[in-house]
Amino acid sequence: MSRSTVTDVDLQESTIDIEALRNTPLTELSDEDLVTVHLDGRPGAFQELFDRYRDRLVHFITRKTGDSDRAQDLVQEAFIRVTRHLHRFDTSKKFSTWVYTIASNLSKNELRNRSRSPLVLFQKLTSNWDDDHRPLQFEDLTMQPDDLYRKRFLRRLVEDTVDQLPEHHRLVFRLRELEGKSYEEIAEITGVNLGTVKSRLHRARNSFAQRIEHSLN
Repeated sequence: MSRSTVTDVDLQESTIDIEALRNTPLTELSDEDLVTVHLDGRPGAFQELFDRYRDRLVHFITRKTGDSDRAQDLVQEAFIRVTRHLHRFDTSKKFSTWVYTIASNLSKNELRNRSRSPLVLFQKLTSNWDDDHRPLQFEDLTMQPDDLYRKRFLRRLVEDTVDQLPEHHRLVFRLRELEGKSYEEIAEITGVNLGTVKSRLHRARNSFAQRIEHSLN
């Protein structure tokens, strides 16, 4: 009988709590309470959760992936997963921990998928075009066999793509990006002024990027 009485009291307190949550402004509810009232059918509760975490998660994923546009998509995907599994969420745990774990896993998947793309490898290789004079590097003895295969494939593709450039673009591109010559050295080798070197290199890079992207798609 004692056990039955405790159960009745618990149920009564639970009903009172739900009723109180229904009448509390959404902005004053904790994340976990928002989950509770959303599952109870209260309009706007899930949107409040989304609004609380959207910008923070975009920033979090951007820091992990380096792609703010893709981060927007991954946040949407994170909340789609939240929606699917929210009924199983333990409200005695922190919602923030759960949603950040989902976002972190999506970021890892994104980076893993990117690592398989030759285009992404190329983008990494050329990310510092204007910062130094080092030529593009395609090999690293610490790489795994699959990574080496992809980089060797990329090297062949780069060479073939460079060969398609107009001669005056091809020359400055090779000197700068494949041999690591400085702008001044290229000007001396080609016999044109520094401004022309930079202008040709800029056009060569754009043409090269368009051609290689087309080849990879």
